Amino acid sequence: MPTIKISEAGCKGCVLCVDVCPHGLIRQGKSINDQGYQFVLLEDPEGKCTGCTLCAVMCPDMCIEVYK
Repeated sequence: MPTIKISEAGCKGCVLCVDVCPHGLIRQGKSINDQGYQFVLLEDPEGKCTGCTLCAVMCPDMCIEVYK
């Protein structure tokens, strides 16, 4: 199963990764990071992530890493 690591500190909450996730597993959280942005969260309790890397490719700040 792939592992997704999101840098909460670097995320600017642009939600491009939210829009591109084919399974709808990423959402914008309610918490705010040190930069004042609502960062995104991965919610995948059922292990539906395929590790397609679309989220990581789309992130303009390179805050997402995908490990297969």
